[in-house]
Amino acid sequence: MTADASIDTSRDTSTVRYDEHPAMFKSAPIGFIVSILLIPAAGLGLLILLWWYLQSKAERFQIIGDEIRYSKGLLSKTQFEVGLSSIRTVKVEQSFFNRIFGVGKVSVFTAGDEPEIVVAGLPNPHMIREIT
Repeated sequence: MTADASIDTSRDTSTVRYDEHPAMFKSAPIGFIVSILLIPAAGLGLLILLWWYLQSKAERFQIIGDEIRYSKGLLSKTQFEVGLSSIRTVKVEQSFFNRIFGVGKVSVFTAGDEPEIVVAGLPNPHMIREIT
């Protein structure tokens, strides 16, 4: 018995061009310092840092082959996939501190006026625009 399995080989999933989680310290250095200063206040700073760490590790932005993948969530996951050929615009926003630390907010637009994917705090945001 042989089973015929069709495999989609049109997608190049072997090339990872970008794979990052949002940065904690670099995206909000003042918030990070305030959290450190709140550690003596009954451990409040530790709770804030733990929550912030889990949020940043729960998000992942990847460009693999010919598509962008964005996943968000720890217990329940939300995942988006957008083909590079359908991307109309990639918008990068950086504040003064974001530019100093090399992070930014990336918005990916396909058809329509609203962005399909928005991720803040990504390292090397201009690399994403160059790849797409």
